[in-house]
Amino acid sequence: MSGFRSGFVTVVGRPNVGKSTLVNRLVGTKVAITSDRPQTTRSEVRGVRTNQPVSQIVFLDTPGLHKPRTALGERTNQRALATLAEVDVVCHVVDASAPIGRGDRFVAEIVHRVETPSVLVVNKIDSVGKAAVADQLATAAGELGDYDAFVPLSAKTGAGTDALVDELEARLPEGPAYYPEGVVTDQPETVLAAEILREKLIAVTRDELPHSITVDCEVDDDEADARADLLRLRATVRVERESQKGIVIGRGGAVLKTAGSEARRELEALFGIRIHLETRVRVERDWQRRPASLDRLGY
Repeated sequence: MSGFRSGFVTVVGRPNVGKSTLVNRLVGTKVAITSDRPQTTRSEVRGVRTNQPVSQIVFLDTPGLHKPRTALGERTNQRALATLAEVDVVCHVVDASAPIGRGDRFVAEIVHRVETPSVLVVNKIDSVGKAAVADQLATAAGELGDYDAFVPLSAKTGAGTDALVDELEARLPEGPAYYPEGVVTDQPETVLAAEILREKLIAVTRDELPHSITVDCEVDDDEADARADLLRLRATVRVERESQKGIVIGRGGAVLKTAGSEARRELEALFGIRIHLETRVRVERDWQRRPASLDRLGY
């Protein structure tokens, strides 16, 4: 298609700067889970924004770059770093409401090691005044090095995101659409279901054990009970300690029931079909630190 631009954009930054919220906003629907807990994103998530007849941008939402303390942390860092030289544009996201720190400088140093065009995004401008945004832009330009563009925006409200899209489209090569129109992610529905249930559990359990939870999911395709209007899913929640199992289940099963109900409602809205979500909790000791467990769980 003459003049049609397409390509891949990776979104990087330290934890909790709003990368997943930004990708969801740009795609127009939820493709990545969000939380105010750092390091929620653990794997690369692809979100697709198609703007016919102008462009198609494939966003790669990556885990927040941080100093790893576990084998899982090392692997999530590796996933984020591996994308930088393989995409068409890098979006480095910083937080307008927090000082530029070591984590931001660490990410900037990595971004500048590759020749990929880069855009610095100052997110969360809705939480500070115009003067603070201007100061953050000036500080970022002075401390984080040269970028091809600087864009202040709010992923929460959408303010400024059109300007970011313009900057990204201008740096994409002419090319074909990689995904059919209407496709917003290439994640299987089982992966989305597992991640959304994990998001709900993180919200309910708060500070008690967010990083000790992982969820995997499979389709229950029992032909004896198959129905075209119902998707049956079996989710397994894994924790690292027996005591954590009790926290996830809650008294009388209240915590797991609440998280499961919220996840089911969101999945039904996302998939446009009734969902039966069966949940169970298992203990897998120190799964974050065991390479064999990480391999089996897909990290």
